[in-house]
Amino acid sequence: MHDYRVLDSAVLHHGWCYDLTAETVAMPGGGSARREFLDHCGAVVTVPLDEEGRVGLIRQYRVPPKELMWEFPAGLRDVQGEDPAAAARRELAEEVDLAAADLVKLGEFYTTPGISNELIHYFLATGLTPVPEADRHERTDEETCIELVWWDLDKALAAVADGEIRNGVCALALNLTRLHLERR
Repeated sequence: MHDYRVLDSAVLHHGWCYDLTAETVAMPGGGSARREFLDHCGAVVTVPLDEEGRVGLIRQYRVPPKELMWEFPAGLRDVQGEDPAAAARRELAEEVDLAAADLVKLGEFYTTPGISNELIHYFLATGLTPVPEADRHERTDEETCIELVWWDLDKALAAVADGEIRNGVCALALNLTRLHLERR
């Protein structure tokens, strides 16, 4: 097995949740190659599942695609040393005012490994209760208009196939949820 050693590394741009990094890596055959990528802080996604078996989706504006997108409560792992499960609980409370009695890890996956090391941890949240009014997070910017909508899981999966749900992280979360529920 070849040792893909990093020969040189430089931060080209420091962003709010990632750095644009350039690395020169030793390649098989004695050569090297320079690769630029986003060195990302990582993220979590939480799939709220209610007692009726419905999933809670939110519609949120995303600046890069310039679209309102269906997705799950999610957020950055931008709190130093925070456990992914704690981050998932925090994001669930911040984005949709829910607390989960139970949290099950569905997996962790890279979003776009050719250009980013962003690793997303996926969780299923059940035993949902509302966060008390006094403890609710004040949402700002594009999170201000977040609304939670409960979907039948089969309808949400069909919406992926039909192109209504275009967020790949959401599509994977839906399929991971389906697989988890089928294995129980």
